[in-house]
Amino acid sequence: MNNKAILKQVVQFNKTVFDNAFKAMNLAQDQGEKMLNALLDQATWLPEDGRKTIAEWMKTYKKGVDDFKKAVDEQYKKVDDFFAN
Repeated sequence: MNNKAILKQVVQFNKTVFDNAFKAMNLAQDQGEKMLNALLDQATWLPEDGRKTIAEWMKTYKKGVDDFKKAVDEQYKKVDDFFAN
């Protein structure tokens, strides 16, 4: 087996590990968001501006996570293209 094939397998393994860790992180974040929403539903003392701020934080976090995932996927695609040539 040549070095290029070995390196390709290592990169594929790293991508698989990243994808699994990313899925686990997303599940944890989704669960945390559900818990936070349940808490906010019960927190009648929290003003509407506070609720909007928290909702904006969650939306910004999700956008950041999605952008990060897209960037990582693009880089793995570039590596795959390199090995294809």
